[in-house]
Amino acid sequence: MSDAPLGSEHKWAITFSVMLVTVMQVLDTSITNVALPHMQGSFSASIDEMSWVITSYLAANAVVIPASGWLTAVFGRRRFYLICTVTFTASSFLSGLAPNLEFLVLMRILQGLGGGAVVPMAQAVMWEIFPLEERGTAMAVWGTGIMMAPILGPTLGGYIADNWSWRWIFYINLPIGIIAFFMVSAFLFDAPFHRRPRRIDVAGIVLMVVGFGCLQLVLDLGERNDWFDSTLVLMCGVLAACMLAGFVIRELTAAEPILDLTVFEDRNFTLGTLAIFLVGLGFNSSLLLLALYTQTILGYDAWTSGLTLAPGGLGTMIALMISGRLVSRMDQRLLLAGGCTLAAVSLFFMTRVTPTIDFWNLAWPRFVQGFSQGFIFVPLQALTLATIPTERLGNSTAAYNVARNIGGSMGVALVTMLLARRSQVHQATLTSHVHQWSFEMTERLRVWADHFVNHGADTFTANRQAMAMLYRETVTQAHILSYADDFWFLLVVYSSVLLLIPFMRRVRSGRGARGRGGVEGSESGARDPGLPAPAD
Repeated sequence: MSDAPLGSEHKWAITFSVMLVTVMQVLDTSITNVALPHMQGSFSASIDEMSWVITSYLAANAVVIPASGWLTAVFGRRRFYLICTVTFTASSFLSGLAPNLEFLVLMRILQGLGGGAVVPMAQAVMWEIFPLEERGTAMAVWGTGIMMAPILGPTLGGYIADNWSWRWIFYINLPIGIIAFFMVSAFLFDAPFHRRPRRIDVAGIVLMVVGFGCLQLVLDLGERNDWFDSTLVLMCGVLAACMLAGFVIRELTAAEPILDLTVFEDRNFTLGTLAIFLVGLGFNSSLLLLALYTQTILGYDAWTSGLTLAPGGLGTMIALMISGRLVSRMDQRLLLAGGCTLAAVSLFFMTRVTPTIDFWNLAWPRFVQGFSQGFIFVPLQALTLATIPTERLGNSTAAYNVARNIGGSMGVALVTMLLARRSQVHQATLTSHVHQWSFEMTERLRVWADHFVNHGADTFTANRQAMAMLYRETVTQAHILSYADDFWFLLVVYSSVLLLIPFMRRVRSGRGARGRGGVEGSESGARDPGLPAPAD
């Protein structure tokens, strides 16, 4: 390893190499959801059976992400990144060839194992090669590339599935994966501090795999199976609690743990990890709610629903380029507070949903929400990771992404549960006001009856159809109110992040910190200037 600093061209070559693999992984995650109905018809499967195409991937992600730092040390960063790239690309190709549902689920598990470690590894790589004053710009460029995936995913997936075949949503990963393999081979190198563990923590691996896998299954299957009234969900919940408790104890006492939990001794890291848990909870679930609302209430097709979500990605790309320049020049806590406030404002506008809301009244709040994310992710990563020693970044980004993934899964589970239960509450309340003495109900029935009579129905049939339409309107209104409740809940989640910000310490660049003597008051200095160049 040379003492000379890593050249700018080499830094950006590494950035685009790891970004390409990450884009492939995120694109596949967002594109698969749209093609599920086509897969269901191809395999003659039920909705519950098709859900395993998604669940198996998420469960595999949940298992491998906590171990990504440890696996990097075992195999070496470059080799492990290549293993992930080959595993994800090959399993994508085999998913497209799948002759039956069982084989497809197995390949999705391999995809999850190959793709899960990509994001935390890419974050660690970029934080290692760039000094703090350049990290904001680097993460903004990387994030801009990543945001292309959720913009293109729903629309591209719908087009491919409708006009070609669902199998092509997996085949398109092949050219991306091949190019990424050669780029990573050429530019990525191992850091000098990655030390191979002397022993394999078998007990920790077993506890981790069973614990995180069962937790993901509880979150994915809970609402569909009425939570702990289901024996399967109850067993998975108890097993997850016991295994994860054992995993924490094991990692705190093991000489060479898979996931080093002592990193939580850093205050900024602990608060930042809690913040990304809340942000993941709010962000993922809000996307799901908007997609469901546009398709189930407004009757949009998959293409138009995807167009409603796309402005958020555009907003994030714009915000990333701004926040990337500001993050090393001003207090990151102010940027984070501004981002969370904007997210809360966008969710406030989403609480005002109606059955006749137009496209732009959904697209603009979505743009604002996407714009807010650019002022959340970059400063939050700076606050969370900048004070972590370089040799512990792999482990730290793994823990950080575990929190983000669990938050996202819990968010989806919570909002779907609230959606179903609050809908029942609102329906009971609304129907209690629908009776024969209600003037509004009588007038509404008359309007509908006249409508059906004018379209050729006899009086008796028209009255029966009018009653059915009134019931349908009541159910729809109950659903709309439950969506509004969910958006209010997510607004509170984003607002709660603001309570954590005052307890975080501002981070200054290494040069600024040295000029002030390191940590001064509530301000922290970055501890590393970026990796030196590898020896020729």
